[in-house]
Amino acid sequence: MPQLLLELQSEEIPARMQAQAARDLERMVREALSKEGFLPEALKTFAGPRRLTLVAEGLPPAQAERHEDRKGPRVGAPDQAIEGFLRSTGLSREQLIERDGVYFAHLHKPGRPTPEIVAEIVEATVRSFPWPKSMVSGTSKLRWVRPLKRILCVFDGEVVPFAIEGIESGDVTEGHRFMGSREPFRARDFDQYQDGLARNFVVLDPEERKERIMDAARTLCFARNFELVEDEGLLDEVAGLAEWPTPVMGDMDPDFLDLPPEVIRTSMRVHQRYFAVRDPNTGFLVPHFVTVANIEATDGGVTISKGNAKVLAARLSDARFFWNEDLKTPLEDRLEKLKGVTFHAKLGTMYERVERIAALAATLAPFVQEGPATKAKAAQAARLAKADLVSGMVGEFPELQGIMGAYYAEKEGLDPEIVDAIRQHYRPQGPADAIPEQPVAVTVALADKLDTLVSFFAIDEKPTGSKDPFALRRAALGVIRILLQSRTRLPLRTVASPDLLAFFADRLKVLLREQGQRHDLVDAVFALGDDDLVRIVSRVDHLDRFLGSEDGKNLLAGYKRAVNILKAEEKKGALPSGAPVDMASAPVEERELINMAGHVQIEVEKALDREDFEGAMRELANLRAPVDAFFDKVLVNSDIPEERDNRLRLLVKVRDAMGRVADFSQVTG
Repeated sequence: MPQLLLELQSEEIPARMQAQAARDLERMVREALSKEGFLPEALKTFAGPRRLTLVAEGLPPAQAERHEDRKGPRVGAPDQAIEGFLRSTGLSREQLIERDGVYFAHLHKPGRPTPEIVAEIVEATVRSFPWPKSMVSGTSKLRWVRPLKRILCVFDGEVVPFAIEGIESGDVTEGHRFMGSREPFRARDFDQYQDGLARNFVVLDPEERKERIMDAARTLCFARNFELVEDEGLLDEVAGLAEWPTPVMGDMDPDFLDLPPEVIRTSMRVHQRYFAVRDPNTGFLVPHFVTVANIEATDGGVTISKGNAKVLAARLSDARFFWNEDLKTPLEDRLEKLKGVTFHAKLGTMYERVERIAALAATLAPFVQEGPATKAKAAQAARLAKADLVSGMVGEFPELQGIMGAYYAEKEGLDPEIVDAIRQHYRPQGPADAIPEQPVAVTVALADKLDTLVSFFAIDEKPTGSKDPFALRRAALGVIRILLQSRTRLPLRTVASPDLLAFFADRLKVLLREQGQRHDLVDAVFALGDDDLVRIVSRVDHLDRFLGSEDGKNLLAGYKRAVNILKAEEKKGALPSGAPVDMASAPVEERELINMAGHVQIEVEKALDREDFEGAMRELANLRAPVDAFFDKVLVNSDIPEERDNRLRLLVKVRDAMGRVADFSQVTG
């Protein structure tokens, strides 16, 4: 079937916008095609420094005829309503169909040629494209990320004719700005287009550009017994800067290696977009870097590397100046400057935040590790953790906050545990980030995140929908991960409000769902009012295994049957109170369930006190057989009031015994 090829060529598209632009182009065109009744067999988009490309396979030459029965007003409706419906359909009153007292319009829409529809779709897409930032140029009214220069649009080997703000579509494109042919070339299908770009030094696919960069950069390093410091974010960026990416190794002044490696790497990455290089045996940086050029230089990149080295030297000289100046002022002496840094208009200054975190760290320390030393170190580390925010280096490289504070603390000769806590107190910053391990660092990281959550919930700045400007979801997941992995038994209710506790419950469900757990089991355990996440997760794990067994499945069915009976009886009046009585006249199945329910209730309590959840589930399993027999042989709603009341009390006892383990009414299985 025919193929659609579209290229939108412009001046340089910022690298950070390219991936999303490719996704937006695919989404918008796919949705527009679907609306017109088209379902392409395949649709793919590509983004690069100067072009967005889309190829769609399997589109028909023309749109199929479409028929629609559109519902209108009721028969007898006011004339104005009927006339409005007729105008919207283009029909006369005689052409309407009456069905079940309602007017319907049978509409027939003949199919149109696909190129005609494509032209409309492309123009609508271009004019409404959601660039984060866009501009107009010259006399054009078109807003695009950078001036739009050329549109290639071909369907089934023929140009789709249209124009947007004076830019006419065609079958012509061009290659690399410097290395390609000076003459544009024609392309009537995707293979011809891609091959033409390759001959003109353009790698269309961003994934292929990344692979090309990594292969060449690793080879350069391997040839000199070095190792590339890989950086996925930097790779994404440089792949969006070069159409014909060509890695080149450069040299830097080895004297700069006395700077912290994070400073060197950040200066390379942020200012110059270079990859760092290290010794694979020691892991230490070496005085070299890899830059990605957009041309194959005739001198092998010597001139490029020398120029880049000079620029890097200037940047690292600035970094050395900040480093030397920062070392002159102890962290403790920087705290006063935090009084002039606003954290949030409703939450005071950064100094006030530090005071809160330090107090909270002292409160949390005993839960993490007993002992006055941990408490004192945690409070001190919390006081100093934000001091580097007013340092010159962090002012230049905000991403180094915490890291630089740790270096300064180390230079001051502070306790290694305090140094480590300052370095790690922002962790984890994402799902792939490790959590702190030693107790002081765990304490300060918890205090930092909990203060953020408690503070913003207190001023009602909570996440709504997809909006989370203060990254509270990430902070909550960070707290949960730290508590679970460090096995810290913190009762969250001591620091969190009810709505914040509910927020933690939601985040825990997200985390456990990603790990394959059922969210309804989290609800069933949270309903008990427990706020110890370590205990909650342990209980959920054992509950999941129990309900996966035959005993668990059958007992859950019996529980739900009992609860349904109790709910029905509660509608008639209050349930009978007190414990069930072992009446001599009772059936043996009733008497056995009374005895087993009493035994299980006692043993479950003992197991829960020991936090032996496996034992508690094992005791519940003992209820399975007598519950099955009871419902099989005993009529709960006996005509004899005493028997009915006793059996209802028995069902209450079974429900309550199981309810000590979890709220089984929350279980959906």
